Amino acid sequence: MAITDEQKEVRVGTQTIKALPENLKSGGLIPQRGRNKVTVRCMAPGGRVTAERMKKIAEMAEKYGQGFMHLSVRMSPEIPYVDLKDVESLAAELAEVGQRIASCGKRVRVPTACGGCEYNPNGITDTQRFARETNDRYFGMDHFHKFKISFSGCPIDCMRTREMDLGFQGQVEPELFEDECIGCTLCAEACEDDAMVMDPDRSGPLATTLPVYDPDRCISCGDCIKVCPTDALLEKRKGHAVYAGGKHGKHPHVAYPLAEFVPDDQVFTVLEKVMEWYRANGKERERIGVTIDRVGINSLRRALAEVIPQNVIRPDELAKPRWQNVFWRGVHVALPEYEAL
Repeated sequence: MAITDEQKEVRVGTQTIKALPENLKSGGLIPQRGRNKVTVRCMAPGGRVTAERMKKIAEMAEKYGQGFMHLSVRMSPEIPYVDLKDVESLAAELAEVGQRIASCGKRVRVPTACGGCEYNPNGITDTQRFARETNDRYFGMDHFHKFKISFSGCPIDCMRTREMDLGFQGQVEPELFEDECIGCTLCAEACEDDAMVMDPDRSGPLATTLPVYDPDRCISCGDCIKVCPTDALLEKRKGHAVYAGGKHGKHPHVAYPLAEFVPDDQVFTVLEKVMEWYRANGKERERIGVTIDRVGINSLRRALAEVIPQNVIRPDELAKPRWQNVFWRGVHVALPEYEAL
């Protein structure tokens, strides 16, 4: 990107930024091909934007860009072809409706999230709330490299928690109340992992055949609970599976499973402990997945055991059949050795 003498600095909000690529990225300005042109990335935690803000972004694209917006792969509305000299005016006009500019570079990015349990029938956890709170607490925090956080409401994992620096995935464990079961078989039909199977040798007050639940095969999706017509299957516990160390790009890296059924009130405890470990062990320009490989997965597991000892995944858990389905097929056998803590 060519920078002319008169455009060596640009003001974004209260910041005056030298027009170097990394500095521009820190202000949410992505250098483009073309003289003094940038793409302005707008903040949208969890992909959520009010209609008022979206209208203003569209208006700014007409006024300062080329009349179109681009949605980034992480849900951020972007305005391409903005001249550096217009950035300050554009940012000021966006601020009139409370729309902030996002950030790039080696820092905590705007978190992504699916619809979660707010309106998605598959959602188990309130991903939108966690995305907003995470953004309010940690957005823009400097690290050794970019740090991407995502929240998926269920094991369908639309937000690819297993490919993020840190990912939280909703999960639920069912509990069967035999006295309410009518033996309709819907739970067994809904389960794709043979974790709920009808047993003709077991019966209850309302059913001649009862389902048998196998927790070693259950991927905690909750499909059996959703289809039960009599509430014979209810939530025993729910929470978040935690993955760390993932990334895509030219050199992709799978995220490592760290914990399961982390309750809502421990999410930020986990998030802060993982980032604390990264700050203590990482190196400049090193993503957390590379740090984990260099220092060892068990170092991070021990750190998490200080705050969520009952939730950190044990070595015997990874040997259970469900890991052939809950994780990428074939990858689970290549995980590093998890030590007993």
